[in-house]
Amino acid sequence: MNHLYVVATDEVEREALAAIAARIEAEFGRPVRRMEMGSLDFAYNVERRQYGSIPVLEELLKRCPPDAWKVLAVTERDLYIPVLTFVFGQAQLGGRAGVLSLARLRQEFYGLPADSAVFRDRLHKEALHETGHLLGLVHCAERECVMSLATNVRQIDLKMDGFCAACRARALRHAAESAAPRR
Repeated sequence: MNHLYVVATDEVEREALAAIAARIEAEFGRPVRRMEMGSLDFAYNVERRQYGSIPVLEELLKRCPPDAWKVLAVTERDLYIPVLTFVFGQAQLGGRAGVLSLARLRQEFYGLPADSAVFRDRLHKEALHETGHLLGLVHCAERECVMSLATNVRQIDLKMDGFCAACRARALRHAAESAAPRR
């Protein structure tokens, strides 16, 4: 059976990684394995003082274990793509690799006191969001669906911690189809 890998960069707290792995496993009923990735220094852009998510996805694909169904890297580094100021994450639509940044999910990023409950809620939602993209889901028009587009944390906070009925059906169908033995 193929596994979904949750991949830690060197600075990620193991508690956050365990929470993400548990949430994804519970949602999809698929085994989740963990893997280490090390430093993202290769993706650092000095001018932007951020890390490019595209080089991270490329590196993930190179390191993808043979038994991997999907790989989702988790980092504390602030990510960007060239056309946006920042991204909470990025994933190949229907592909194998995705990356999630925890940096802007933390209250501390905005000069506020740490709040572990708010952080955990946000990381669950964004982990499901990026995994949804890996399963081929696009952004949902239902604002409360975890697959709705979020360009700030307020929009993440307004989402429910799960898929709407239509997105959930599509995600589970894709997960089941990809788990079926290949002929």
